[in-house]
Amino acid sequence: MIALIDYGAGNLTSVRKALAHLGAAVTTPHAPADLASAGGIIVPGVGNFGVTAALGPDWRTAIRSHIDHQRPLLGICVGMQWLFDGSEEAPGHSGLELLAGTCRLLAEEESVDGQRGTTRFKVPHVGWNSLHLTKRSWLLDGVAEGDQVYFTHSFAAPVTTDCVGATQYGVAFAAAVERDYVGGVQFHPEKSSDVGLRILTNFLRKVT
Repeated sequence: MIALIDYGAGNLTSVRKALAHLGAAVTTPHAPADLASAGGIIVPGVGNFGVTAALGPDWRTAIRSHIDHQRPLLGICVGMQWLFDGSEEAPGHSGLELLAGTCRLLAEEESVDGQRGTTRFKVPHVGWNSLHLTKRSWLLDGVAEGDQVYFTHSFAAPVTTDCVGATQYGVAFAAAVERDYVGGVQFHPEKSSDVGLRILTNFLRKVT
């Protein structure tokens, strides 16, 4: 059973439909104690990082216990950013602090050549962009270098040793991260066609 967490910040319908298409049983837990029976947890999210404050101490404890029992967790978009220490978007709210680093606003422009001026990048970053695979990963198994996925975000996580897939948009940022049973994607796999379904399938395979 996959627990799809509803904290008022995600398009659960599209994620639930994608999981149902893959034959997964999905539940929306009403209380942290409900996570005890979940084989895997997905934390979706769109919008401001501050909404993650709804996942208070009881939720954090239950999610950490889930990971300690070697059961997988997947964060999507803001849900991935929440895996880190925090975000400049909401300085007063800490993340789950499983991964080191702070999410920052994407650069609005980048100097390409002093003689040519600058190339501008609109924020938010919305649309399809390519993945650069940085290391082997269970989450991105079967995903090819340069595969396209769908993004919609203004803030992004840094490229660290936990990054398994990066994307360039003005600057390089972590598009997919992984550490042991914890994974995260900045893009929306439920909107990323066959590549996104492959990633969700990889997560489901991690569930025992």
